[in-house]
Amino acid sequence: MKKFSLLSTRAGAVFLAPAAALVGVFVIIPFFWVIVVSFTNKTLLGRTAVDPDFVGLQNYFTLFNPATFFTRGQFGFSLILTVQFVLFSALIGQALLGLILAWLSQSVSPTLKNFLQTAVIAAWILPEVVIGFAWFAFLDYDNGTLNMIMRGLGLPPGDLLLQQPFWVIVVFNTWRGAAFSMMLFNSAFQSIPPSYFQAADVAGASSWQKLRDIALPLIRGHVVTDLILITMWTFNVFTPFLLTSGGPSYRTELLSIYTYRVAFKDFEFGRGAAVGVIIMLINLAFALIYLQIAKKKKAEAE
Repeated sequence: MKKFSLLSTRAGAVFLAPAAALVGVFVIIPFFWVIVVSFTNKTLLGRTAVDPDFVGLQNYFTLFNPATFFTRGQFGFSLILTVQFVLFSALIGQALLGLILAWLSQSVSPTLKNFLQTAVIAAWILPEVVIGFAWFAFLDYDNGTLNMIMRGLGLPPGDLLLQQPFWVIVVFNTWRGAAFSMMLFNSAFQSIPPSYFQAADVAGASSWQKLRDIALPLIRGHVVTDLILITMWTFNVFTPFLLTSGGPSYRTELLSIYTYRVAFKDFEFGRGAAVGVIIMLINLAFALIYLQIAKKKKAEAE
């Protein structure tokens, strides 16, 4: 007589059914629904909100119209702005800052290391609304902490949110997201045998030489993984909206913010869905690259 096992296929299916149902309702169905809507002129108001017309690829043609592609407030401008944002905030900002912090924490006292890690991680785990409000209160022209300090020192105040909004959100997102890179690199450094660094110390190697010639080659896989993951997260980030709302004059309207404006402010749900499909395809490309790298690392480990 065959005994029932909790590890049997049938029992596993029973336990997975609730999770699978949630994934189906909140991920799979919306995924295909967005694709369908992207081929219509559906809006949030009017007749087409209830009875939209099929327009084929018209929404995609509108997004990639060469005449308006690079115009502020259009899809192309937001796409290029998002690429620049990912380059400066994720690849240069978060990854580099996280690497530096992780490397420095290897050579400081345990007390200072714990303080450094706690301070960095706090920026990551605090709610986005709290972080956004804190930065706005810090940078506000009239009553912001930064300008109060400037006026107290007899220096002219500056309106960074108006004058340099793009670099504000770059610094903001770098400061908030560097914790993940720091923790990943910190874990990677700890996996390196201490004898490697001890031999380098005997040879008189500097800290930079140990990082360049020993640490980085050994954690190359971790670096690639970090770059791909933070690129995906930064590409989809919406938090800068709390600081600038995409302005002024669309200068900080990232692709995620552009999608929100088109769909929920301009009520053009079909065109917003088309942007969503494009974003999903870009994320899918990043995901496939990540899976290939993970598969290669697993094969090398075996």
